[in-house]
Amino acid sequence: MKLHELQPAEGSRKVRNRVGRGSSSGNGKTSGRGHKGQKARSGGGVRLGFEGGQQPLFRRIPKRGFTNINNKEYAVVNLETLNRFEEGTEVTPALLVETGVVRDEKSGIKILAKGAIEKKLSVKAHQFSEAAKEAILAAGGTVEVI
Repeated sequence: MKLHELQPAEGSRKVRNRVGRGSSSGNGKTSGRGHKGQKARSGGGVRLGFEGGQQPLFRRIPKRGFTNINNKEYAVVNLETLNRFEEGTEVTPALLVETGVVRDEKSGIKILAKGAIEKKLSVKAHQFSEAAKEAILAAGGTVEVI
């Protein structure tokens, strides 16, 4: 392929519809707005969520509770998952993301005690459950809260 042969992909460039340019264009005179009415006026139309005077959906549905803006959501890793690492490995959040154990770190990593750990590992995470901490230490590993 040469420079002068380059052209955009089929359907990637759409010509802008120019309204109000004569009746043969299909969008002349009223420019596709029809005759009169709220939507035909300049600045016309209804606000977002307006349902023509009917009680809007947002106001019909019940509202309960609140969302805590300081809420922290941890990426959870179980002990049985840590068995995939070699003996004596230093398990860090970066390593967990790199190996695909955790997709994204969120607010941090929390280690839970589901399953058993058979290897001696040095685990660094943001939070540990008590049972997980005891299991890692019992296996001869170390625990460090970041």
